[in-house]
This record gives sequence, structure tokens and C-alpha cells, in this order.
Amino acid sequence: MRRFAGLRALPCMALLALMFSLAACDPKRISELEEGVATEADVRARFGEPENIWDSPAGRVFEYNRQPQGQKNYMITIGPDGKMAALRQVLTPENFAKVQLGMAMEDLRKLLGKPAKRTPYPLKKQTEWEWRWVQPPSSSMVFVATLNDDQRVVSAGSSPDRGTEAP
Repeated sequence: MRRFAGLRALPCMALLALMFSLAACDPKRISELEEGVATEADVRARFGEPENIWDSPAGRVFEYNRQPQGQKNYMITIGPDGKMAALRQVLTPENFAKVQLGMAMEDLRKLLGKPAKRTPYPLKKQTEWEWRWVQPPSSSMVFVATLNDDQRVVSAGSSPDRGTEAP
């Protein structure tokens, strides 16, 4: 029975290897896309199907989520001409500063992308949304926004990511 214990770990190790290899591919995929040149088809070929698509005045915005394993979320704007107008990593201090009390859940999602984790607190009638991110040069952080039962932000802020530190 003991000799099979290692076999059970193989699927987990393979999944971890896949996650790390996908995260490592992002810089290569990004470098292959040029704003104003790359098409929607190019974006989909490099990044796959988006997590979500929103219409905006600048065109359609594709969300590519790297949560919960990664620390980045990408928003790629496809302009009216069908070409990539912008590619940005949205988990930044500048975007976190845009989160305001009373902000609607949908606006929060469009700004930061899908969170790494959602924790409901039924008795408080609140839900915490968490995003993992890196504060340059290399500090692992977590940004938490608390939403009330009206799906509006009631508090938000960043702190060191205790979940990634060694015990």
C-alpha cells in the first residue's frame, strides 16, 4: 500500500507544473502581440478564450484571469477596427486606488477582473473579494474589497499576502 502513495502525488505535481508553465508563457505571448497590429484572432490564438468580454467606448475588452494561482489579471482591448488597442495588467496600485466606497460589483470586476477568492459572511451580509498581486519589486500582496448585500464596496485595501509566506 505504501508504494502507491507516490503515485497519488503525481497528478498534483503535474497540475502544478502545468500552472507554472502557463504563467511563464504570459511574457512570451505578450511579446508576440503588438498594439495596433495584432488582431482579435491573434489575441485568441495566444491567450485562448477570455474569461469575460465587456463592451466599452474603446471597443471590446477581453479579460484574461490568472487568479488564483497567478498574481496578474490582463485586460485586452480590441478596437472597432478589430485590432488590439491595449494590453494591460490590471492588478496595480493605480487601479486599486480607483476602488471607491459605494462602487458597484460589476464596475469592480471590470476594473480588476475575477478575484482569486470570494468569502461570504452571511451573518454580516457581506462578501470579501481577494486578488493576489505583486508590489514591485517582488512583495506578494493581497487586495481585499468587501461588498455589502447590495453588491457595493464598503471597504478595500491591500496588505502583505500571508498565504504565500513560509511558516
